[in-house]
Amino acid sequence: MNQVQTNSDKLLSQINDIRKLLIITGLTKGLNNAETLKYSEELDKLIIQIQLQKKA
Repeated sequence: MNQVQTNSDKLLSQINDIRKLLIITGLTKGLNNAETLKYSEELDKLIIQIQLQKKA
């Protein structure tokens, strides 16, 4: 397995983990909660990273 694929797999795993946290936090604390927004921003950054990797 090459390095790019390994990084993509790691990013996908992180995306899934953060997505789960985002959903749980959003449902329990609300969509405008600081923690929910933090997870949303983190998820956005990870998604951008994987999109940039796929372009390379």
